[in-house]
Amino acid sequence: MVDVREAAKVLAQARRVVVFTGAGISAESGVPTFRDALTGLWERYDPQALATPQAFEDDPDLVWGWYEWRRTVISGVRPNPGHEAVATVEARAPRCAVVTQNVDDLHERAGSAAPLHLHGSLFAPRCASCARPAPLTGGAEPAEGRRLAPPRCEHCSGPVRPGVVWFGEALPEPVLEAAVQEATECDVLLTIGTSGLVYPAAEIPKVAAMFGATVIQVNPQPTPLDAVAGINLHGAAATVLPALVTAAWG
Repeated sequence: MVDVREAAKVLAQARRVVVFTGAGISAESGVPTFRDALTGLWERYDPQALATPQAFEDDPDLVWGWYEWRRTVISGVRPNPGHEAVATVEARAPRCAVVTQNVDDLHERAGSAAPLHLHGSLFAPRCASCARPAPLTGGAEPAEGRRLAPPRCEHCSGPVRPGVVWFGEALPEPVLEAAVQEATECDVLLTIGTSGLVYPAAEIPKVAAMFGATVIQVNPQPTPLDAVAGINLHGAAATVLPALVTAAWG
């Protein structure tokens, strides 16, 4: 509790906050992390083999079906108290930016206004040919293991692809630049549920620390960011974050 009280004091006094989240916060809502073993009909596929531009070119129905299945799974879970606490930090801090590595929409559903999605979003498909945003399609929910033909772009008739960053692709430059800018200007960065192993996203807390911010880490297990964080709070985000917010603002 001493560390929570210390972290709460630092957070309550901050003028500019960055909340940086990874897969751990959504895993507590029941969202499988990307590295979890696949189950059921998908288990014969390597996730990394489905997450490349080449995979989409070779078998777009397989890749689109898998990502639509993932989106359906995420649509069926709810934000947890950790997501809700992040939205409270955003509402209470004088300035706050939420930066996430997650491709789900749980921050938005919990009340965060405009999180920066470093790795894209399952809920923002775009054309593979002209890159224009494409609307989410309705219709029947895809079953696990079902191939599904991607829709066509209404502008150029190219295939619509998932709006996520695949292996071998660069992070969206405007989003990355905005996240780095926020990290250089914040006085507190709160890093939650991230392993600190996925680059270049893992550089964000290090940038904040280099520019003088206090880094507060919330994670059940030690990570490489332990050495960067000024305060380490070991525990589940859904438990630690509500306690932190209550201690900071009551």
